Amino acid sequence: MAIFKPFKAYRPTSNKAKDVAAYPYDVVNSDEAREIVKGNPDSFLRVGKPEVDLDPNISLYDAKVYAKGKENLTRLVNDGILVEDATPCYYVYSLTMNGRTQNGLVGCASVEDYWNDVIKKHEYTRKQKEQDRCEHVRITNAHTGPIFLTYKDDRDINNLINKVKQNAPNNDHVANDGIRHQTWLIDKKEDIEFIQNRLAEVPSFYVADGHHRSAAAAIVGRERREANPNHTGNENYNRFLAVLFPASELYIMDYNRLVVDLNGNSVSEFLDKVAEKFTVVKSVTKVAPSKKGEFGFYAEGNWYKLNIKPELVDLNDPVESLDVALLQKHVLDNLLAIEDPRTDDRIDFVGGIRGLDELVRRVDSGEMKAAISMFPTSIEELMNIADAGRVMPPKSTWFEPKLRDGLFVHFLG
Repeated sequence: MAIFKPFKAYRPTSNKAKDVAAYPYDVVNSDEAREIVKGNPDSFLRVGKPEVDLDPNISLYDAKVYAKGKENLTRLVNDGILVEDATPCYYVYSLTMNGRTQNGLVGCASVEDYWNDVIKKHEYTRKQKEQDRCEHVRITNAHTGPIFLTYKDDRDINNLINKVKQNAPNNDHVANDGIRHQTWLIDKKEDIEFIQNRLAEVPSFYVADGHHRSAAAAIVGRERREANPNHTGNENYNRFLAVLFPASELYIMDYNRLVVDLNGNSVSEFLDKVAEKFTVVKSVTKVAPSKKGEFGFYAEGNWYKLNIKPELVDLNDPVESLDVALLQKHVLDNLLAIEDPRTDDRIDFVGGIRGLDELVRRVDSGEMKAAISMFPTSIEELMNIADAGRVMPPKSTWFEPKLRDGLFVHFLG
């Protein structure tokens, strides 16, 4: 059964929470991060993306980058901007976007659960990104960004969270992107024991977002265990920072594709080949797919609606029936010779939060030749694949809203 423990978080004081809270390290690039932190010395991007305080030409993997992250984190603690709670607690973290709220339970998941697949994954990790996050954890000695976990709803825990939310939050701010972030403390002994007892009956957690960070936490936790002759299992490095959301509250957006070229084909030649596997209909409006098996295609100022032919979909295979897998097999690989979208520089990915206008902009600018809009993967599909011990194709899910780094920090000891 899954383990999820309370802990003594370092949290920003209520008057500093908005200044501190920051996008995760992989949501903005270095240039965007440098703009965001201007005039804000307390932004947690200075911890998650510490290259913002160094020469722009420095390698992201230079030892100075990780050292600067540790320095910036230490300053936030020493200056009293991040303050440790006196006793182990759970926390409620609510995010509201466009009038829709999702409520997460903040605590610490188990490193051993990660290795034993009690915490289920649905993506492969990339070695370089994994090593980068490992080094960040090693040097800062902290989990600075929470892993986004989900589980099948527990009505009693949901009811407790709603009860806690009747109290005034200890942090309540609206970020510059319009998303509201609220947090509450769960420090009553009876509530903590109730949550622990209920979660002890949960068979599995699922990594929704944060595969590289969870892998790094597990790797460093194992390193610390092997290096400690007096290991007991109770050390902080045996657990990692996570926010646990009920599956019914999650929102997965589309994760769209852009391609640099059509592999030597003109648009009309390409669409003729696509028509062997899809129905192709020109559209007078932008195409936001409304169902599984439907895709939008944009090139040379025109939109087309593509629908995969039903006989090509194996409904008995949870991976091969995914829209992202069908697109990969029948279009990206077969027609465009993009065999590995994780490494091929002829393809790029755009989260649905940026909208279809971003696809149009990048194609019309000449940067990209064409765009493909997608129907979102469902949380049920994600869970089914993880339960089957399978993995999704790269860039299958885009969760919104994004959790903010800096609202909770967990030190390894």
